[in-house]
Amino acid sequence: QVQLVESGGGLVQPGGSLRLSCVASGSIFSIYLMGWYRQAPGKQRELVATMTSRGYTNYADIVKGRFTISRDNAKNTVYLQMNSLKPEDTAVYYCKVLRSDLRAYWGQGTQVTVSS
Repeated sequence: QVQLVESGGGLVQPGGSLRLSCVASGSIFSIYLMGWYRQAPGKQRELVATMTSRGYTNYADIVKGRFTISRDNAKNTVYLQMNSLKPEDTAVYYCKVLRSDLRAYWGQGTQVTVSS
């Protein structure tokens, strides 16, 4: 089992920044990929950014150049730095971990609201 705790969400004005954090605990020795997804009201959950254990990253086109994913392996933490936020970035952001045995785990989600 892997437990994930997210933090860092909140209300921010358009053009502002937020940094999300996700701390993993439990059976973390076999984590292959960590990443962020989001779900806006009435929409399907979608990929935001992922990073493999070797540091390969993947971003949704709509966040490229604005969001940056990073990992601190010593702290078992993945971050999402979000800059130049837009109202359409408003969503619940979920942390996801994929283990080498292909089991996936999700965090509880953190709300990000971009509004003036």
